This record gives sequence, structure tokens and C-alpha cells, in this order.
Amino acid sequence: MQIEKLKIKNVPEVQALISQYAQKGEMLPRPLNEIYENLRDYFVVIKDSRVIACGALHITWADLAEIKSLAVLENEQSKGYGRFIVDACIQEAKTLNLPRVFALTYKQAFFEKQGFRVINKEQLPRKIWGECVYCAKFMECDEICLIKEL
Repeated sequence: MQIEKLKIKNVPEVQALISQYAQKGEMLPRPLNEIYENLRDYFVVIKDSRVIACGALHITWADLAEIKSLAVLENEQSKGYGRFIVDACIQEAKTLNLPRVFALTYKQAFFEKQGFRVINKEQLPRKIWGECVYCAKFMECDEICLIKEL
């Protein structure tokens, strides 16, 4: 098992992994072009030459980044791979001197175990108006917003 930055050859695997959860309504879908455009944001866990987990650190402002598109193959869950991705994102945020990292998720307990705390989404106006306005769930968003001070 190894964690690394996403490579172009693995983008279709990442998109397929995200799509499995997006089809269930558990996360937002990510079209291929968006993943290619944000390739440098992504970390992946590679096991037996295939992507088994992914996640991205997306900078939203000078003092804030989002952990997004966090997904682990169903048969590989509860083995710490999601935590490895979150840790890599947090380390990169610290390297960039970002003071805060947040996530919008349905997995509140997972992020709380990583030291995140729940906040009101409206406390992140740049996120809400920057990307959320394009989401089909924008007016009825039921994701939980969590933040971690670094």
C-alpha cells in the first residue's frame, strides 16, 4: 500500500470510484475534465497497482482549503485508508501555511475522529457561493460541514 499524488493514468479509476458513491447520492459526481483540471489536488492510495482510495485538498481561499472527493472502495473500508488520505491533505495544508481545512460530508463521525468540529455552512461564504451554487442540492443541502484548525 502506498499513498501518492494522482497521476494522469489513474484519473479514470478515481472518477469511477467517486461515481460509485455519487450514484448513491453520498457524494457529488466529478466529471473527468474536472479531475484532470484539479489533478494536483488529489491523493490516492495504490494497492496491488490499483486505486483503492482517493481524496483531494482544494484551496478555496488564502486561509482555507477543502478536503473533497474522499472515497474508499467498499471492500477496503475500515482499514485506515480514508484517514491516510485526510492526513496527507492536512500535511499539505500545513506545508502551504493554511490555517483551516473543512469538509462537507455525510460521514460526520469519521471527520470528528480526525479532529474536525461541526460548523454552520454559512460560516464559509466563499465556498457556498464559489462552488455550491452549481450543485443540484444547493437549496436543500443536507451535508454536514466540519472544520479543523491547523
